[in-house]
Amino acid sequence: MRNPHRAHRFRLARGALLLLALLPLRAWGAPLNLTLTEAVKLAVERNLDVKAELYNPAMAEATVRQNRGIYDPALTLSTTYTDSTTLPASSFLAGADTNKERTLTYDLGISRLLPSGGTIGAALTNSWNRNNADPTRGFLDRYYESEFNLTFAQPLLKNFGREATELNIAVAGYGKDAAQEQFTTRLIATVAQVRTEYYKLYSLRDELAVKQASLKLAEQVLADTRGRVNAGVLPSMEITNAEYGVALREKELIDAERAVQDQEDVLRLLLQVDKGAEIVPTEAPAGAPLSIDERKAIDRALRERTELKTARVNLKIDDLQTRVAVNRTRPDLSFTGSIGTTGLAQDYNRALERVGSTDYPVWSVGLQFSYPLGNTAAKNELIRNRLKAEQSRTQLKSLEESTANEVRSAIRAVSAGYKQLEVTDKARAYAEERLQAYLKKSAVGLATIKDVLDVENDLATARDDQITARANYVNAVTQYWQATGELLQRQGVTLTDPGGERLYDGTAGTSPPRDGNVS
Repeated sequence: MRNPHRAHRFRLARGALLLLALLPLRAWGAPLNLTLTEAVKLAVERNLDVKAELYNPAMAEATVRQNRGIYDPALTLSTTYTDSTTLPASSFLAGADTNKERTLTYDLGISRLLPSGGTIGAALTNSWNRNNADPTRGFLDRYYESEFNLTFAQPLLKNFGREATELNIAVAGYGKDAAQEQFTTRLIATVAQVRTEYYKLYSLRDELAVKQASLKLAEQVLADTRGRVNAGVLPSMEITNAEYGVALREKELIDAERAVQDQEDVLRLLLQVDKGAEIVPTEAPAGAPLSIDERKAIDRALRERTELKTARVNLKIDDLQTRVAVNRTRPDLSFTGSIGTTGLAQDYNRALERVGSTDYPVWSVGLQFSYPLGNTAAKNELIRNRLKAEQSRTQLKSLEESTANEVRSAIRAVSAGYKQLEVTDKARAYAEERLQAYLKKSAVGLATIKDVLDVENDLATARDDQITARANYVNAVTQYWQATGELLQRQGVTLTDPGGERLYDGTAGTSPPRDGNVS
């Protein structure tokens, strides 16, 4: 025969072990209570994926400045020494049987590209010459020769104009715009994920509370059942049914506790908060209806969606490259001109004085024309760029239509989610009334313990459905704001350094690097 005292001690021991198993493995620090706004702020400031994505705009800024380097003036310095012995073309002119000459040149020049595609430069050339000419016959055997020149060259057809000259600068600038939009896309995805995971943790904690209440009620039913069995009102079989109900709810409670801790780890990784700290979301999912104008929502999405902005940037690049490709199909006609002065003397200073006097001017002008017969390369480059631009327009149109469909789907999800809220609220109210009715029936012997536990389980399911419906509604709102491109604005996130200039300047050493890029 079963010993009731021994069974009672066994149940106490099992309950103690269960309580130990349910104790969360926490750090001894205080819980981290977070509103949704605080969670989003932590994520945008600390999330590693967001930080990593910011390097792309910073690198794009480096590419822009690298391409602007085409306008940096180029300074040239050169020196050459030459020693030669040659036969003279005329011994009478040279005054010797052989022509021996030593020459030392030292030149200084500077040049710069112009936005029109031309180049302008200035150069001072100097040479010291020594030869074996006969000075008694009027020849100079030692002398300095200097020359100062201003030069200008300008393409008149092919490669003429700012667009052709600054093509790589413009493409790099558009590339930076695309990198900024990509960063914004990453930030939006992170904020959306934070909202989803934040409310998921809130819902799991609510579900945990439901499981705790369900276990408490099952334990109360078990206690009442034992009392009624001992009083002879109920058969002993009912104790077994009640104990099974308690054991089942104990398992559900353990699973719910583990789910909460797993979800805390997910959120902890997103927010980059200390390991072990219990995260307690304090902001309940909002259940207020959302007023939506479909036409305005689609128009906003077409303006604000980062994917569309990126596609438009790519189209601008393609159109620019097409225009430049048209320019490069033209003949290459260039104008060149130079003006300068020269000076020659046995003394270097005297040679420079003659250069400065402009008594010995030198100038020239010219035109150079070239055109490849057939011009196959340039023509096919133009065809390829035109095809690519048309492809980008088609892709943009497809993306716009997909965006409109996505917004409409998000609107339907919000509407359906709100209706689910109303349905689950009613279902929970009905389940609570039904449980109270069965408890009263059980008290007068009109319902079994199994009936009561089944009805209580229905109530727990109704509560879980209500919690899930609230989370689903909030997620639907998040997806709607994400679809229309207004999520950052709704969450109060403002970009302070989307282009990564602070990160660029910090790496370049012009200012200390900073982590913050949003507020």
